[in-house]
Amino acid sequence: MLHYGPSAFLSRLSDPYWFQALGSVMGMDWHSSGITTSVVGALKRGLNPRAAELGLYVCGGRGRHSRNTPAELRAISETRGLDGEALVRTSRLAAKIDNNCIADGFQIYLHSFIVAANGEWAIVQQGLNDASGLARRYHWHSANVRDFVDEPHTGIAGAHQGTIMNLVDAHAAPAREALVSLAHAAPDTTLDVVRRLEMPRHHEVRAEDVDLKRLGGVLAAAYERDLKGFADLLLVENLGPRTLQTLAMVAEVVHGTPVRFSDPARFSFALGGKDGHPFPVPLKTYDESIAVLRSSLDKAKLDGGAKMEGFRRLDRFVKLIENRLEPRADFQAVLQHERAISSSLGGRTVMDGKRPKPHQLNLFELGS
Repeated sequence: MLHYGPSAFLSRLSDPYWFQALGSVMGMDWHSSGITTSVVGALKRGLNPRAAELGLYVCGGRGRHSRNTPAELRAISETRGLDGEALVRTSRLAAKIDNNCIADGFQIYLHSFIVAANGEWAIVQQGLNDASGLARRYHWHSANVRDFVDEPHTGIAGAHQGTIMNLVDAHAAPAREALVSLAHAAPDTTLDVVRRLEMPRHHEVRAEDVDLKRLGGVLAAAYERDLKGFADLLLVENLGPRTLQTLAMVAEVVHGTPVRFSDPARFSFALGGKDGHPFPVPLKTYDESIAVLRSSLDKAKLDGGAKMEGFRRLDRFVKLIENRLEPRADFQAVLQHERAISSSLGGRTVMDGKRPKPHQLNLFELGS
């Protein structure tokens, strides 16, 4: 938000790979459908109190919260001078399309509508298949929607389940035309290729799920003595290697290009996963990373954004290491190391018998 503005943020939310990476860097299970609920909930709690300043509003959510979306959109529209009824219609239309026009066996139970002050929007929805217990996520962005009934999605994330009826697929144009002819209308047939993020059935993080060269670049910046010293200078912080590793991945989520998020599992190496995969969430690192980010944001107005610019430089630095040194992470060694130091970093999972008091702060309470 601070660097790229609401439009770029909406564009990223509509990319299922970036969204999955964002959830992973928060410490969520990289593979779990719970990422969607957690990310959307955190965004709503963190951004809405600063919506007047940021120009971005998060509406809807899971279950009963999704039913509040029309009222929330109308209230925002009245404040910002937008066409509230048009936004409400868009919200309902997207829900109907993903629930009814795509006969994939998934019923929508989460509907999130993120709208900017200028009326630009993104939609993130998730459906559940009761029979298989699997979830599927649907992403939209107003900038990409040329026709609601012809390839309107920016991405669909879910396991491949064979041939399904999808009336908004490009190849379904003849079927749509037959249906519309009954109503004496003709649909547009603009084509666009949809990207689908399909997660494997195994829950643990494996080496084949991760780009080991990219992970190697982050680890080299965090642990190699000479490189770590320079990386510290980029952020003007005396950071431990574990926190620097986390912040390097946060910097990539903020500044990385879409192609960087083809392996969202890699971002689970920032703060682990609450289920213990690839390792328990290191609470000390989590808290220290939040403190660095909060300090950088608090000082942004005083230093002209120099501290936050350090994260952009850190992202460039890691990419330079990848290209010039071509490091390659030893996947098993990384897992062994993380699990060995887990207890010293306050490592926790949801399976622990003794759970700490819930944190009152998360990455999205920063409003970044």
